[in-house]
Amino acid sequence: MTPVISVIMPVRNGAEWLPEAVASVRSQDFGDFELLIVDDGSDDGTAPMLSAFAAVDPRIRVLHQAPQGIVAALNNAIAAARAPYLARLDADDRAKPDRLGKQLAFMEAHKEIGLLGSHAEEIDAAGKIIGRLAPPTDGARLAQVLSRTNPFIHSSVMMRTALVRRAGGYRAAFKAAEDYDLWLRMAEAGGVANLADRLIQYRRHGSNLSRLDAIRQSFSVRLAQRSAAGRRRGAGDPASALAAPPDWWAAEAEASFYGRDVGLYRLLDSDRRRGPDYVWAVQRRLFGLNHAERRLAQLRLQAMLHEIDSPLGPQYLRILMLIAILHPARAVSLAWHGGSG
Repeated sequence: MTPVISVIMPVRNGAEWLPEAVASVRSQDFGDFELLIVDDGSDDGTAPMLSAFAAVDPRIRVLHQAPQGIVAALNNAIAAARAPYLARLDADDRAKPDRLGKQLAFMEAHKEIGLLGSHAEEIDAAGKIIGRLAPPTDGARLAQVLSRTNPFIHSSVMMRTALVRRAGGYRAAFKAAEDYDLWLRMAEAGGVANLADRLIQYRRHGSNLSRLDAIRQSFSVRLAQRSAAGRRRGAGDPASALAAPPDWWAAEAEASFYGRDVGLYRLLDSDRRRGPDYVWAVQRRLFGLNHAERRLAQLRLQAMLHEIDSPLGPQYLRILMLIAILHPARAVSLAWHGGSG
């Protein structure tokens, strides 16, 4: 029989917390679901673990693919899903027992909603609660935040399968922010909402983003926003031809629809030799940077101070001035320590 909900879970080398994630789905108060797990080429014992799960619970379906990344895994799950609703859960997170039932009831009562998230508890590697995540629930506030950043916790999301498929699923060009790009496209076709209930436990652990991953994620957020702006203007989706994450160092990037962002991201990704060539990009965009870009720019400029051969020279003072505008307290500290040195 066709299940009501397809829970989709991509995993690669997730053996450490996978049993907890799977157990949290199997323990749901609402039981008419399939758990569709896509193994993205794991080599840590995940594959036999998945086979064991499927052997004891017929609701669990396992797909295997060569390592292709989370976007391919999620799109394969979406294509294979049999239910009218999709619920996301990462292999290191946990769902509360009432998660599926509460979200389904809301979606059934609000046919205009195509994308539904929730609040969450933060847990550490050992499963201890260490905090709370409370994205906006007010409709107007949610729409406002969505235009600037991601107001949905990926593991908390439930979506209408037909709407996700019509939107085209996740896109590889938006690496590290593929969910945000999808939310923007889904919001153009249906309503979005967040429940104030803490329905999942989101795990914080040592696998934090590297510096380059953080830069890529920030760029992908901007890319998604530029793409959405093009659709709003009626000019079509300028990102539709992108099959992979763009290279901001490529010469053609300067003439692209994201050309305004190229200088900044070249600075953020620069080495000691190339960095000074792109300091102007921060100065030009100073008051148009979002929170993540401001933080990344502060860190890169601060590193550049240590790369300058002549402390307190013109270039040093110029960079210090930019840091002062981005983060006054940090600039005072740097100036004090630089003068002392």
